[in-house]
Amino acid sequence: MTPTGQRSSDLVHLTAHILHPDASRVVAKTFLPGQEFLTQGNSRATAVLERAMSLTEDEVERLLERMIESFDHRHRDLTDMLEARFVLVAHRLDDPDALSRARRQLIGGFFTQEYAVEAAALFNPSMVAHPDQSGLEPGSTRFVMSLRGVGEGHISSVQFRTGVIDAHDVVELDRPRGTTVLPTAVPTAFSKAIFAFQLDELVDDQGSAQYVLESLPEVFGRAELDAAIASLRDQGLTRGSGTTAIDQIEWIAACNYSMEFAADTVLDERVIIPTGPSESHGLEDVRLVKFTDIDGAVDYRGTYTAFDGYRVVPQIMRTVDFRTFDITQLSGPAAKDKGMAMFPRQVNGTYFALSRWDRENNTLASSRDMLFWEEAGTLQTPRQAWEMVQVGNCGPPIETDAGWLVLTHGVGPMRQYSIGAMLLDLEDPRVVLGRLVRPLISPSADDRDGYVPNVVYSCGSMRHGNRIVLPYGVDDSTIRVAIVDLDGLLTLLLPRTG
Repeated sequence: MTPTGQRSSDLVHLTAHILHPDASRVVAKTFLPGQEFLTQGNSRATAVLERAMSLTEDEVERLLERMIESFDHRHRDLTDMLEARFVLVAHRLDDPDALSRARRQLIGGFFTQEYAVEAAALFNPSMVAHPDQSGLEPGSTRFVMSLRGVGEGHISSVQFRTGVIDAHDVVELDRPRGTTVLPTAVPTAFSKAIFAFQLDELVDDQGSAQYVLESLPEVFGRAELDAAIASLRDQGLTRGSGTTAIDQIEWIAACNYSMEFAADTVLDERVIIPTGPSESHGLEDVRLVKFTDIDGAVDYRGTYTAFDGYRVVPQIMRTVDFRTFDITQLSGPAAKDKGMAMFPRQVNGTYFALSRWDRENNTLASSRDMLFWEEAGTLQTPRQAWEMVQVGNCGPPIETDAGWLVLTHGVGPMRQYSIGAMLLDLEDPRVVLGRLVRPLISPSADDRDGYVPNVVYSCGSMRHGNRIVLPYGVDDSTIRVAIVDLDGLLTLLLPRTG
């Protein structure tokens, strides 16, 4: 991968890091025999349970011992995990409490499968400063990198890595643990505004939808939602289409959720897999930003593409510690398609985000509440040959004294992706101050083959003094890291005077 462009090669230094997909990084998922490719219909659970119950206790002990020996090193708390899987199917047994612990765990193993979260590819990273900057040498920054892993069935999940860049711009990546962990669901507080926006876009029976909404407070829990839905069901005689509205309300509730990782896990063990129905086929291309609110409060927000197999929509995950996450839907005419990327703070009291709601241009979106996004104008259209097919962003804007630095991507002949840049006005991000004529980074002839050839692509970079640390995906297969000279890049972007 070779830096190219309008003196741009002098601005970019590639580190030696190359992150390859590791098929040994697996999570344990529920496995329902007979439903491998179906979301509905009958499984073969009963038949499997009958065969498991026919085993002698000695056979159970031997089989369990062999399974633990083979898989224990690949998972945290394997036996507890097997117990949890057993609980999911225990209702099909006459007296599950009478079973031995060994038989319970063995049955749990029959309903568990390993899923290699990055067996196919590892790419499209994003980077922010780590919440914990303690214990570092002066001039160093600890970072969090989010990664998109792709496994069987082209399902995308979110992973994390950590590392440090020192005062001499030397990047050190921490070696990830050998195990991975999944979060558990925790009660979530629903927003009435989110439901109102989504119901307005999705539900045909607005009368039934409004009936439910009117009985709910601005923030509510699952119990309050269940009570409102039950009240609607009671009116089934006069609200014939209420059943459809209920299904749509339940769908919205399932798309907005909260999750938590165990306190004793570390960041590079944590994996976020598709959970809500809108993301059933993947969480793609998280664009992380460290967000500072007007009151000084800081959290981390990651817009991402949710894919359900038919439709792509932007959603957002929020966290303060990368242990607990809240997942929220976004609405409005500018919350469409792929590639939303939030600004790191409000600008004159307004939330802004980069968007590509028209599918081929770099556009701007604005919001008063971070939930409903309006179109705020087009920033950049394809102009140069290397970006003539379409343009988009490569992550959230980076604030500099000269303006908002936006790394971009452009698609040219043979669907080749390159990385460029543009500069927006600090006080009015609708104003473009400059853009690169030639790309910073393009695929080179000797490093362009992979899962999707001829692609360099990033979902977010981090400022480190007068440098930009730019992790990027290569051919939708691996990840590299570049260090960009910020001052030199701004010189190319700023209008010449005199």
